[in-house]
Amino acid sequence: MTERVQSALELPIVARAPGKAVVFGEHAIVHGCPAVVMALDRFTHVRIERSDQPRLNGHAEDVARNPYLTAALARYAGPALNVSVRSDLPRAAGLGSSAAFCAALTADLAAFVGGSSPAELAQSSFATERGAQGVGSPGDTSAAVAGGFISVNGGDGPVLWNATDGERSWTVHRLADPGWSWLVAYSGVPRNTAQAVRAVGRRLKETDGPRLLERFTEAALQGLAGIERKDRAAVGRSLTANQELLREVGVSHPRLEALLEAVAPMAEGMKLTGAGVGGSILALPKPGRELEASRKIAGAGGVPYTVHAARQGAEVVRSMPDE
Repeated sequence: MTERVQSALELPIVARAPGKAVVFGEHAIVHGCPAVVMALDRFTHVRIERSDQPRLNGHAEDVARNPYLTAALARYAGPALNVSVRSDLPRAAGLGSSAAFCAALTADLAAFVGGSSPAELAQSSFATERGAQGVGSPGDTSAAVAGGFISVNGGDGPVLWNATDGERSWTVHRLADPGWSWLVAYSGVPRNTAQAVRAVGRRLKETDGPRLLERFTEAALQGLAGIERKDRAAVGRSLTANQELLREVGVSHPRLEALLEAVAPMAEGMKLTGAGVGGSILALPKPGRELEASRKIAGAGGVPYTVHAARQGAEVVRSMPDE
């Protein structure tokens, strides 16, 4: 992908990017294992406009409180900006709010300074998120840039780009959307990605760590093959297998387990999604049981969303959603 997504535009500029759900392979992807990530049809919009000093939603004092914005501005050379944000995504919920913000803001900045190829946009978005968190992989930001389904370090789909943190590299492929309805549900327990990633990293240094990574790889590749075949039962089994591994590395949570138990009778398979230790779950509901599954989750205290894969990744748009 070498085309440039935008030429230079005048301020103000508005871009949007989708959230994400990790279908298979969170945490293991940080260590080079395969993963599947779906961009969600829920979006973050970011507008940039000239300002007398850097501002976030009109407030100068909020800039330093947002590590993603400060990481992005550290890579930007240009006039002071006011950055305004509107999002459909709950924060710290494991649904890619930071990746969507980084991708949309990076798309804004790229459009302002002369455009960027999708591969450049993906790398810059990853660098911004990684700069804020200090750990992680390009799976979330690549999904936010690409839209749809992607596979990382696995699969036979077309290569979209390679991303790197300077030490490790990841190959991102396009994966065909099977066209299913999915269910995500926020537990109400905020999670800290960096803390969870570091804790799992320590767990994987134990004697059984290599075998755990092998099992993560097996679950991800089997799930990826199931998606390619549109085999719902196989995908459901891989979701369940992936969840067992996430329990083993210590990133489940009693609130997540309660939501998983509530949705189980209506789902092909289900698991937590994202860093864990709070955050959200992802379920593949049985056909026709999406509403019932949502009600069960709500009854168990979760906040459910029926979602599909976003057709479009990060892009410049006409206006903010409330304008």
